[in-house]
Amino acid sequence: MGRKMEWAARADHMKGVPRKMVIMAVGAFAKVVANFLNTTSVHNADTLINLVRSRPPGVPLISVSNHMSTLDDPVMWGFRGFPTMDAELARWVLAAEDICFKNSILSYFFRVGKCIPITRGGGIYQEHMNEALERLSDGAWLHTFPEGKVSQEDAPIRRLKWGTASLIVRAPVTPIVLPIVHRGFEEVMPENFLFGRRPPVPLFNKRISIVVGEPIDFDIPKMRQMAIFMSRDSLLPGMGWPSTTPCGLDEAAQRCLYSSISDKIRTVMESLRIFGKSVLK
Repeated sequence: MGRKMEWAARADHMKGVPRKMVIMAVGAFAKVVANFLNTTSVHNADTLINLVRSRPPGVPLISVSNHMSTLDDPVMWGFRGFPTMDAELARWVLAAEDICFKNSILSYFFRVGKCIPITRGGGIYQEHMNEALERLSDGAWLHTFPEGKVSQEDAPIRRLKWGTASLIVRAPVTPIVLPIVHRGFEEVMPENFLFGRRPPVPLFNKRISIVVGEPIDFDIPKMRQMAIFMSRDSLLPGMGWPSTTPCGLDEAAQRCLYSSISDKIRTVMESLRIFGKSVLK
């Protein structure tokens, strides 16, 4: 089907003016919601800020977080000291096509705002995942919500989808992977506020807590060899994936590798969630 409105996502679209305007406007909105309407506390903010501003040239960054509300992005970037309104430093983010790209106006707005449409249930090899991979190849920052959908329950991190893991493996340069866990957005934008619907505007006088972890280390060559070994006797039915990847993995090995990476990320995120509940109250 091709890529939805990709031309609007290019940095040179109208000399970058629409992108700057949208990022500045959305950034200002995030600052107001995070700092003036609500109280936001951030643990280990410097790690995130330093990686966004000054990671090694050509090295991409993937940040991953839980998904508590439709406002997580952009408001989670609105805390004091973060360059929220800088269009060049702003994240790319995987966004649900059925929510953010319902019509041409929304599609243009989110495309200009550095959002990549993802069809939920479309698989990890859908066309726009290749676009995300291209952004990582450029050394950019990409944010994902690997749980795949909003959950406002106070519960352990759910099983992660494999899309993020596939990007980590397929990127020409292994990305820095930074875990983030937050709470409080479920009160700022509750899913069932009035008659089973979200409120028309963000609620205020709430407490938002954001816990930034440390980068997760992945020895991809070693994990790849382990996946090949572990998948030799796999009897799982095929899912129609390419039989090989640039890394030389068949489908069974890919599934084993993506599962291993996702489990490691989930374990770290769950530790951050428990830490946040016990320390940041």
